[in-house]
Amino acid sequence: MPINELRSISMFAKAVELGSIRKAALAQGVSAQAATQAISMLEKHLGVRLLHRTTRSLALTEEGQQFLEDAQPALATLERAVNTARAGKEGIAGPLRIVGPKSSFAGILMPLLDEFCRINPGVRPDVQLDDGLGDWVLDRVDVGFRIGVSAQEGVISRRLFPVQLIVCASPNYLVRNGMPTTIEELSLHRCSVFRHPVTGKVSPWYLTVDGKVEQRHFTPAFCSNDTELEVQAVLSGQVIGQLANLSVAPHIRSGSLIPLFLSYVSSPISLHVYYGSRNALPVRVRAFLDLAIARLFDSPDFILSDGELAAAHEAYLARLATN
Repeated sequence: MPINELRSISMFAKAVELGSIRKAALAQGVSAQAATQAISMLEKHLGVRLLHRTTRSLALTEEGQQFLEDAQPALATLERAVNTARAGKEGIAGPLRIVGPKSSFAGILMPLLDEFCRINPGVRPDVQLDDGLGDWVLDRVDVGFRIGVSAQEGVISRRLFPVQLIVCASPNYLVRNGMPTTIEELSLHRCSVFRHPVTGKVSPWYLTVDGKVEQRHFTPAFCSNDTELEVQAVLSGQVIGQLANLSVAPHIRSGSLIPLFLSYVSSPISLHVYYGSRNALPVRVRAFLDLAIARLFDSPDFILSDGELAAAHEAYLARLATN
């Protein structure tokens, strides 16, 4: 049904309710002339007269009475739908559809959701973690997180923090196998590589050499399509790995992983948050976006400074020297 017909029916019902077209026009925020014209157009469209009206009063015709009785349930349903939509925009409650990468992201997202839902218990998160790229419109996504820039049109992005790729090894591995001091020596060590869970492609290591990011390929001693399993393999001392700060920042800070090749650390990509519109966002979506940006934008929880990396490396060498 065209929107003009809905407005005309609503105007007709309001005029009957208030007993005056002028009062109905005032209630609907239009001129009396526009209200009269809307009802006249409705009568013309239906081919019947709905109201007996004079300058001072109006009364329903038999056809008008029957039409009103038939239309009122639908108008009530429509009003409830409008009120529900407005409540979703104005209130911090309702479903919140979130997508994000499966790799290394659950530990970042869950603290955000925990804080947000404690403040807003009426919000119902619906989270899909997937390293593939879906259709955000068809999937009705409210907020999305991606590592790297999304190629999907019609979404707005905000960079949150760089993804640092850091060569790491456990103290046990280094004690057993020694510490490599040049990139060339890595070919003599057990290295892990990551296989993309969607494309199946093996990712190279990304190293900053003379200010430029270069790709290096190593024969893998360990290969996995799960970042957390790769982290565990490095923590166990099985291999050396190039791992993302998303996963390893706390392990480096605790001393359970030692950063190597500090001058080669690269940040070729970043974590971004995406959403569909700058305007007309439901309040729950805007509130979650604001919290995500406040907590994650260049967050020191995930970014390891040059000083921190150097201190972690030197601390290991100092412990080694005293043993």
